[in-house]
Amino acid sequence: MNMLVSSVKVLVVDDQPATVEELCEFLQGHGYECVPALTSWQALECFDQHAGIGLVLCDLHMPQMDGIELVRELKRRGGRQRPFEPIMMTGRADKQDVIKALREGFVDYYQKPMDLAELLEGLHRHERNLVEQQAHYRELGHLNEKLQYLAESIDELYHDLDRARRPAPASGFPERAAVPAAFDRLSPRQLAVAQLVGKGQTNYQIACELGITENTVKLYVSQVLRLTHMHNRTQLALALGPAQPSDRRRAGNH
Repeated sequence: MNMLVSSVKVLVVDDQPATVEELCEFLQGHGYECVPALTSWQALECFDQHAGIGLVLCDLHMPQMDGIELVRELKRRGGRQRPFEPIMMTGRADKQDVIKALREGFVDYYQKPMDLAELLEGLHRHERNLVEQQAHYRELGHLNEKLQYLAESIDELYHDLDRARRPAPASGFPERAAVPAAFDRLSPRQLAVAQLVGKGQTNYQIACELGITENTVKLYVSQVLRLTHMHNRTQLALALGPAQPSDRRRAGNH
């Protein structure tokens, strides 16, 4: 009989080899690829090596690093980009331990000896939840890409309008001839932000002077760096900052 194999791997963590072997054999017989680990440290290595791990079935009471500490570290390593469903196993169902585990993000718990049929049903349920989470994160990623593309398109539109209309420089905006040619693509607002960076002003100071938010200043700085092909804020400041003495001497020699 052909069995549908889940794309979600199960990390099985317990310091009792017999428990790990039994669970892996049972779950693999029901379509799950399992990654066994006998210690929390081994579990961390497995998590780093197997990107497909989405369900973590771990014992609560283990030496050196217990299940709660393990899941906390797994979340730190995975971040928001790698969601997973942690499920606790315990032979000592202490109420406070269970409450603490659930507060740390465990989605379920089972007391040993476990009802394997009940465990399998729970894994199916949590797998569905995980797939929904992953789809949600993919949608957010696509939305962020679209927003970034939209922001860049709007910026280019303003730039094209500015070049087509060739307006006189507004008050507070620098003359185009006063800046290097690399800055010719900037809109008046982008150029104003760039000039203030060249004067050594902080994002807060620039925001106050131009009447915009610090986050908007950060966005403009990022756009300026991209459009001028500069690597960082320091390079930008040097390009637009006051001329160095050596520059003045060379200018005087001509």
